[in-house]
Amino acid sequence: MTQLPHFQLYIDGEFTEGHDTQVMTTQNPATGEDWATFSCAAPQDVDRAVTAARRVLDDPAWRDMTQTQRGKLLYRLGELIEENAQKLGRLETTDSGKLLAETASQTGYVGDYYRYYAGLADKIEGAVLPIDKPDMHVFTRREPIGVVVAIVPWNAQMFLTATKLGPALAAGCSVILKASEVAPAPMFEFARLVAEAGFPEGTVSIITGDAKNCAIPLTRHADVDRIAFTGGPDTARHVVRNSAENFAVTSLELGGKSPILVFEDADLEGAANGLIAGNFGASGQSCVAGSRGLVHRSILEDLIARISENCANIVVGDPLDARTNLGPLCTKAQIDLITATLAKAKDQGAIIRFGGAPLNTAGNFMAPTLVECNDHHVETLNVELFGPVMSLIPFDTEEEAIALANSTPFGLGSGVFTQNLARAHRVSARLKAGICWVNTYRAISPIAPFGGYNHSGYGREAGIEAINDYTRTKTTWINTSVDPMANPFVMR
Repeated sequence: MTQLPHFQLYIDGEFTEGHDTQVMTTQNPATGEDWATFSCAAPQDVDRAVTAARRVLDDPAWRDMTQTQRGKLLYRLGELIEENAQKLGRLETTDSGKLLAETASQTGYVGDYYRYYAGLADKIEGAVLPIDKPDMHVFTRREPIGVVVAIVPWNAQMFLTATKLGPALAAGCSVILKASEVAPAPMFEFARLVAEAGFPEGTVSIITGDAKNCAIPLTRHADVDRIAFTGGPDTARHVVRNSAENFAVTSLELGGKSPILVFEDADLEGAANGLIAGNFGASGQSCVAGSRGLVHRSILEDLIARISENCANIVVGDPLDARTNLGPLCTKAQIDLITATLAKAKDQGAIIRFGGAPLNTAGNFMAPTLVECNDHHVETLNVELFGPVMSLIPFDTEEEAIALANSTPFGLGSGVFTQNLARAHRVSARLKAGICWVNTYRAISPIAPFGGYNHSGYGREAGIEAINDYTRTKTTWINTSVDPMANPFVMR
């Protein structure tokens, strides 16, 4: 019997088995077969990683490194990621089912995020304050916030690692990355690049495991200063409760049911492509999936015809094959959720225009699906499905479209398709979402911050402002007078 590849935890500069030797098996979503195993962290491993992260903050090798030197390490890490993009992408595709064309290109682009924060590392500045007291020189400086826990999901792990690890290391923090226990293989290969880049041992540790043995002791740990979490709202509630034990500063990037508004004056080819990209890109496994398409009634049938025509030739199959357009979903549970939700939507009066069922294969394949909804209470418009399901609902007026778009507790992404510039400004300003794309969708850049409103979380990742979230401000007062400090009991 062929032995499966095995991945170990990366703690304090070395690869190691977990303390309790717990091992999980990961499946290839395209075949349904076991393909690798990985070690899981126990509470003792969590403590070891956090202890190393705390130690390195006082180690001159990291503490006294200049910001410019830290930037050079980040730049080197970005280069290594770019050089290994195909290898990392293939691992991620085998483990999660995402298309190799996407995982390899996205991983290659992630190098730009590390280079971006490499350039910002020596631009973290304080200020001299024009204080209202005589003979006082007062200034601020930004210092590393401390030990950071970065929790990333499986669906865009290299990208979401970069948006946390980049600014944290640029600010001088140490980081424990908690990979998802679903499809974590590329994270442990990434650990080799962190070591090769030259970061001091303990600066970055990478672990995974279940909630009881890994996630809970990690987010409750007394020596953790900052938690950056990406995942679902239910898990986020546990993270927030756990952070009450250590008062760690916490940011949350959560799920969404993002609306895409298509007005009657929109370029229909562009709008159809935007809806396809927003729903079938990454097989719909994206937190910003534009899974609520709001379309002006006058163009609904025309748009459905265009989408149906464009999707008729979608190739569903092996994600390692360059000819494939839509790969499998990562887990069987996603197929089960989609199937049950579509059944309820049909009972509510929705019409399945195409797709609507899993494919009869060994892997987790779901046919691309278009649902026409007659009411905004239809289940597919309200449940985050994490799969290739597009739901469209008509509107008649701009006000109605905005109201429908905002009729959700989520608020991560949004899209507007219109050729009216005034409408683009007017509508985008009123959408309750942290991101708004106009006449495009799913565009990203290290320069542009992203994050959510309401149940889609708080805090921002990427962009200049993210780096300040990994620092604390210290204010220093210096009395410049030649006279001694005044008697505090003599009021003047």
